[in-house]
Amino acid sequence: MSLVITGATGQLGRLVVEQLLDAGVPAAGIVATGRAVEKIKDLAERGVQTHAVDYGDPTALRAALDGADRVLLVSLAEPGNREALHGNVIGAARDAGATLIAYTSIINADTLTTRLAEDHQATERLLRDSGLPYVLLRNGWYYENYTSRLPSFLAAGTVPGSAGSGRISAASRADYAAAAVRVLTTDGHAGRAYELGGDEPFTLAELAAEISAQSGQPVRHAHLPEAEYAAALAAHGVPQLMADVVAETDSAAAHGALYTGSGDLTRLIGRPATTLSAAVGAGLRALNRSSS
Repeated sequence: MSLVITGATGQLGRLVVEQLLDAGVPAAGIVATGRAVEKIKDLAERGVQTHAVDYGDPTALRAALDGADRVLLVSLAEPGNREALHGNVIGAARDAGATLIAYTSIINADTLTTRLAEDHQATERLLRDSGLPYVLLRNGWYYENYTSRLPSFLAAGTVPGSAGSGRISAASRADYAAAAVRVLTTDGHAGRAYELGGDEPFTLAELAAEISAQSGQPVRHAHLPEAEYAAALAAHGVPQLMADVVAETDSAAAHGALYTGSGDLTRLIGRPATTLSAAVGAGLRALNRSSS
């Protein structure tokens, strides 16, 4: 069986390839694609087939997916420019005669009205119209969205955001990768839409309290209106479009946009999802190592 992982030079795609190998999938049966394959040279050295592929290059996509059985389409991190590019991957998978394509969509995609959801909704429609067996991995927020910002949270003593008291069902990238591995290596998932999120939803105030408790430094949640939060993100180097999209999604989280009580993630991966406490602890340990 040939498994193709697109976007394998990114963080999530790489984790999927690594977990497939750890699960005993033969390296020769894994195809890892991405724009900068030098980032996955170590995977090639382990026997994984690697292809330099851009989603905007249909010819390269068809070559990389030739003979593919199951395909993981990792969504691009380019809001507003994804539908046509994702469509190229879907077309290549269809031409290859793939028996399943899994897509990393967004949590609650069928009810969200945010800009971040639009491309995902469009891609889901392309999949439904493609005639291919497909499965939707509607990933929630990553813990890493927050733990990567620990230095700024600790320096300012605040966790800013527009989510108010909205509960967020986050999980780790490794958790979401494990879910992808499950659907790629087992049967019975075609036609399913999995709402994926952690078992312990939290508010931003609870996130701040956890950071404070584990770091020993006072950290509180600072609620900002959506426009102010977008401006704050942009001031810290986030591109304006992404800042606007993130702030809008954060504001929507106040009304449940990033919450799920489905339990799908835990059932898929066969273990509890990573907890907030564990994620914050790991983030702080990594930060301490980098500063020592």
